[in-house]
Amino acid sequence: MRKIQHLSRRSFLQQAAAAVGGTAAAPLIISRAAARANANDRIVMGAVGLGGRGRYILSTFLQYPDVQMVAICDAMRDRRRQAQRMVNEHYGNNDCETYIDLREMLARPDIDAVMIATGDNNHSLASILAARAGKDIFCEKPLSVTIGESRAVVDTVNRFSRIFQCGTQRRNISNFVFAAELARSGMLGPIKTMYAEKAWPESGVHFQVLAPQPEPDYEQFAWDQWLGVANWRPFNSQYTSSFWRRHGDFSGGSITEWGSHTVDICQWALNADDTAPVTYEVINDVGDVEAVYANGTKLVIKKGLRFGSCPVRIEGEDGWVETGDDGEIETYPASLLADRQFSGGYPADNHVREFLNCVKSRQQPRSTVEASHYSMTACHCANMAVRLKRPMQWNPQKEEFINDHEANRLRSRAFREPWMI
Repeated sequence: MRKIQHLSRRSFLQQAAAAVGGTAAAPLIISRAAARANANDRIVMGAVGLGGRGRYILSTFLQYPDVQMVAICDAMRDRRRQAQRMVNEHYGNNDCETYIDLREMLARPDIDAVMIATGDNNHSLASILAARAGKDIFCEKPLSVTIGESRAVVDTVNRFSRIFQCGTQRRNISNFVFAAELARSGMLGPIKTMYAEKAWPESGVHFQVLAPQPEPDYEQFAWDQWLGVANWRPFNSQYTSSFWRRHGDFSGGSITEWGSHTVDICQWALNADDTAPVTYEVINDVGDVEAVYANGTKLVIKKGLRFGSCPVRIEGEDGWVETGDDGEIETYPASLLADRQFSGGYPADNHVREFLNCVKSRQQPRSTVEASHYSMTACHCANMAVRLKRPMQWNPQKEEFINDHEANRLRSRAFREPWMI
């Protein structure tokens, strides 16, 4: 881990203003450049996973003239048709093709990059298939359901030299950038404790198998495609509702739902994008977790911080900062903030634009595949402590639990044909 470089207050404020100012000004500057793009400059794209979040990210890509969206893929017919209409109406044509099987869409040689917004269960699978097909990848969070899957994404993306951006857009939202830069610059002093909010009070997941229902026909809903790498089970429509978000075969529950953002910001603030905490312990009955890095910094994953959704709090020896999605931010000393104000919300515009720029420049973005893997590793290890109901020790270099065979077996899961990673 890199040593923190201590700066003067004046130097930090100048650098932070430049970083935040650059982020805030990016849409105007970038849009002017994109408006000059001609057909030869366009990034040809396909999109997979077109639920509500997927359609929002799709609309963000469509706003840029240097993107040409040509293909839509989803296991559900209604979502395919809705997204196809969005694309065709945007371009004023009928050229957007639809696919049920992602592999068929990825076989198209004209597609340069893909947007992935499936359920959490298939993020790793879709990313690996896309990288093998030579496509650059924008993948929604969280990157994986297990540690082994996100490691496989890292290895595959690097092997095929792909650009990868995880949908952790708070790395490109000004108040979070400012908070992280305060910590990274040393203006808070050595970081002692960081707080990352989870999505709801209870941690943990369940593995309930629901009663069978009549399976829809393939065109209406391709059930096997939706399941992907998860264990086979008979169709039940409840799986596709919010039920899956607390199911261990499809998600990491409360900790990965928001931790993929909040733990990620904490890791970035600590200059820890290449590691994870080494110990994990459940600290109360609802499954809040205290983790500790090798340098002694604590990471507390809990519910109950301030300032909207996905808040973080970072405490150093000389000061602290707390912020969240509503744009509110507070620092100690207050002079670190001065008169800065930030708008609320978590738009994906700057994040998507950074990805498109990186596809062209071949430079990796802020939310690299490695950074996403390590922040997810921290979340998965925390979940493991909750699931096994005991403290855990983790070796970030070997990516294994220390003297814990049971926990090491849970780093990955069995896959089924043909969904092998």
